[in-house]
Amino acid sequence: MSDPRVEVRPLSIPDVKLVRPRKFEDRRGFFSETWNQRHLAAAGIDFEPVQDNHSLSVEPGVVRGLHFQIPPFAQAKLVRVLKGRLFDVALDLRRDSPSFGEHAVVELDAASWWQLWVPAGFAHGFVTLEPDTEVFYKVDAFYAPEHDRSIFWADPDLGIDWPLDASAAVLSDKDRAQPRWSEVRGSLPF
Repeated sequence: MSDPRVEVRPLSIPDVKLVRPRKFEDRRGFFSETWNQRHLAAAGIDFEPVQDNHSLSVEPGVVRGLHFQIPPFAQAKLVRVLKGRLFDVALDLRRDSPSFGEHAVVELDAASWWQLWVPAGFAHGFVTLEPDTEVFYKVDAFYAPEHDRSIFWADPDLGIDWPLDASAAVLSDKDRAQPRWSEVRGSLPF
């Protein structure tokens, strides 16, 4: 059952979804409930966020990810672009999933109003496609540094067709030094 106040579309991995809340526009501007727990629950997404995160990436080509937290602090995320545009990736880490090791990708931008639902058990990352891209996302578990993990974003074994050459990526030292898929896939606790 879905709620007419929010549109939900599954991606190539059906548990990863695009979510677009209704937007009311007139000559003054617009109004939208960008997150409403009842509307999402009616659309099949049970989500109780406890933390909001907001990032600004000044340059195109900034890569953030592929990040995840392990249980008991695994995080589901609802990702929204406030300004700019990005290429977003969700990598399935759930060992019992038929899509284990596969990924779903989508381009998100502020104008389209789409948000990305990434369930717990997925690594998440993105690359900015425009300058001054701002990303806002809700998570349902607090940040826990001792449970924070990553996978090297450009590992060719993942088969992600990133829209930039790896040598042009703007990376943190942390993201540059992450393990490869072959190093982590056998020890994932999902």
